[in-house]
Amino acid sequence: MTDDKPTRRDLMKPVQLLGLAFGAALFAGIVTAVSMGVFQQRFEGQGLRALTLAAVVAGITFIVVLVGLALMILAVDPAQVAKTIDRPVLLPDDEPGPEKGPDASASGTPPPA
Repeated sequence: MTDDKPTRRDLMKPVQLLGLAFGAALFAGIVTAVSMGVFQQRFEGQGLRALTLAAVVAGITFIVVLVGLALMILAVDPAQVAKTIDRPVLLPDDEPGPEKGPDASASGTPPPA
């Protein structure tokens, strides 16, 4: 491992966010097209209708994922963007670790029962 500690801005670059939204939209579009029977021709125009619906679902998914990710990024404090991440992000600051726990006291007396 290197000593390089990435910032939050490095972790969530806009191109990566667009790529994630595009990947989710592509997945949703393919699943919709296959489930609607794009490769089957039971009646005239079935493939075209399946592709149209898949495109609509993919577009909606792209927009929803992009807006959702943008809202989650807005929840981050701008002062925290430039700080390096050297611990788990979702853990609170005052959570006692194994070395700071109540059992790690130097007094030698057992905790009350």
